[in-house]
Amino acid sequence: MKNIIVLIGLLFCGNIIFSQDRELQRVEEEDFRGNTQDNEGRTDKSEFKSLRGKKEERERPPITEYKIINFYNDTTVVDTTLTLQKDYNFNYLRRDDFELQPINNVGQGYNSLAKRKEYNHLLPLFGARARHFNFMEVEDIKYYQVATPLTEIYFKTTFEQGQQLDAFFTVNTSPQLNFSIAYKGVRSLGKYQQALTSTGNFRTTANYHTKNNRYRMRAHFVSQDLLNEENGGLSDQGLEEYLGTGEFNDQDDRDRFSDRGAITVRFEDAQNILKGKRFYLDHSFAIIKSSDSSSTELRLGHELDITDKSFEFTKTAADTVFFGPSFVNTNIIDRVALEDFTNYGYLNFSNKNIGSIELKAGFTDYNYGYDTVLTLGEPGNENSIVNRIKGNVMSFGGTYQNRIGGFDIYGRGMSLASGDFEGNYINASVGYDFKDNYRLEVSANSSSVAPNYNFLLYQADYVNYNWQNYNLDDSPANFTNVESTSFSAKIKAGVFGELEATQQNIDNYTFFAKNQDSVTLPRQYDQTVSLLKLKWRQGFKIGKIGLENTIMYQNVSEGDEVYRVPELVTRNSVYYEDHWFKRALFLQTGVTFRYYSEYYADGYDPVLSEFYVLSDEEIQDLEDSDGTSRGFTQKLGGFPQVDLFFNAKIRQTRIYFKVENFGEAFSQNSEFSALRYPTRDAVLRFGIVWNFFL
Repeated sequence: MKNIIVLIGLLFCGNIIFSQDRELQRVEEEDFRGNTQDNEGRTDKSEFKSLRGKKEERERPPITEYKIINFYNDTTVVDTTLTLQKDYNFNYLRRDDFELQPINNVGQGYNSLAKRKEYNHLLPLFGARARHFNFMEVEDIKYYQVATPLTEIYFKTTFEQGQQLDAFFTVNTSPQLNFSIAYKGVRSLGKYQQALTSTGNFRTTANYHTKNNRYRMRAHFVSQDLLNEENGGLSDQGLEEYLGTGEFNDQDDRDRFSDRGAITVRFEDAQNILKGKRFYLDHSFAIIKSSDSSSTELRLGHELDITDKSFEFTKTAADTVFFGPSFVNTNIIDRVALEDFTNYGYLNFSNKNIGSIELKAGFTDYNYGYDTVLTLGEPGNENSIVNRIKGNVMSFGGTYQNRIGGFDIYGRGMSLASGDFEGNYINASVGYDFKDNYRLEVSANSSSVAPNYNFLLYQADYVNYNWQNYNLDDSPANFTNVESTSFSAKIKAGVFGELEATQQNIDNYTFFAKNQDSVTLPRQYDQTVSLLKLKWRQGFKIGKIGLENTIMYQNVSEGDEVYRVPELVTRNSVYYEDHWFKRALFLQTGVTFRYYSEYYADGYDPVLSEFYVLSDEEIQDLEDSDGTSRGFTQKLGGFPQVDLFFNAKIRQTRIYFKVENFGEAFSQNSEFSALRYPTRDAVLRFGIVWNFFL
């Protein structure tokens, strides 16, 4: 830690000294200096100097020429400012984790304060969803268009012997062709025994179009591996050691177990790993090309997605106490894989009056499962479990998008036309801008899709972790499609903030739960889950002092015994920000309060790498006879989490210091993030995000 502080101090002082030697232009949050632009924002190329010239004579293109393009072709520009939202995004996922409660080590997983919404899909999803928070799907990959080579370095400390690093580089070899390459790696030993995380996300992209823009292509390749050691949470003795109860209730014991590595965990010989590789290609050719004299374009396209995934759980010795009987006594190895090959063809017609209409049809070949067929039961009463769910499906659908009289209209739908699965989804939305910072958007969504593959078929060395809920006939053992409908409205009202309201109904909700023998099994709810969700965000500044509030209210009116979320989740930040040292440094410092109301949060199963719903019987068993809950079985939440942050920006470098869970530094931490999994203790963490414009 001392070496890190010295290094940051040198970087900090060096940047200030260098900045003070230069003549700085006083622009509030602008990093790009010396550009000459015409009325349309284009940079005058005649003003560019040779790269071999003096440094002060070189001029950068405007920031608008550094573009980021997402899966839906929405374009933003590189942003090197320091805002409070950047502080919220400065984490392992690199996105706002307001609706998540992290488990104690980085990359170990999250308990959901609001159930995660998956991207639209027609076929079942691969299992091990607790490992998918940091798994990059097709929709997560971005493409680029830059005037000069661009690099971004993200670094953040972890917990004991490790770091996080996300390094990214992109370059346009010509105005038509862009390449990018990036690697996100995390390694953290963790404070507790057998809690190591080691993850890697490699991705590379290409983005190309011809000079006349008749042919367009974008492609990416992603290779990911996410490894987690598993300890099953704290043992019964470990719970007393952590809480300072039972025979470990004196001060010497509390001091001894402040070293979390000394606390007893349930086991120390298991791990699981999720791996995935994907090649994706989307290219199209304009049969009719729009021009200045014509606003009509007809484009023929092709989309290819080749995805391989695998999940593996290993354990040196079988543990019949926690997982029940096992077929083998040593070397537990459970491995499942998915191969998915998808081709889409589409025809896109666009006209400035009619809008954009896209018709799409596809073919998918899938193969999920295991290497062998499993037979259970006594001779004469055997029950076979298949080893594969494989086949192919045809799908069709379309998209419509237009702006009519100030209204933004969007609709998208897809449906399976043939194959062993049935599925569809429809999304529709209408938005209207009243004036700057005032907007209303309403949307409706409907979907019907089969449960995830690991609900339908699972095989493991542990006897109880074997089931089949999928047959080609109409067997009553089959799980039916999960049916979901939702209606939402989002209001953006300037200084009053942004409010989003969603009403969602789910039929055939599928989940994992423990049975009377404490075995985790898939379940399907035979009634309707009904959820109302309100989320409000508002921020304002008075001078150099700012306040940012995010409040979420959730009410499960039906199905609350299987769909458990906290009723109230809040995050409030009070901060100060200003320019210092003749505007060479932008400082931001403050405090963030997080709170969510008490609720029976889901437990975590390391064999499946899935969260499961606590049953009523399990909750009753966890409580004392007088109705009060024991220390280690109490509902999660009901306590504040306080973070102190000190952030700074020097040119294109953002520096972050944060004391996480500051309140736990003054008392014995006794809170949990999941059943038997403690929350993080107070810790000081440091990191940077550094952009290079070459």
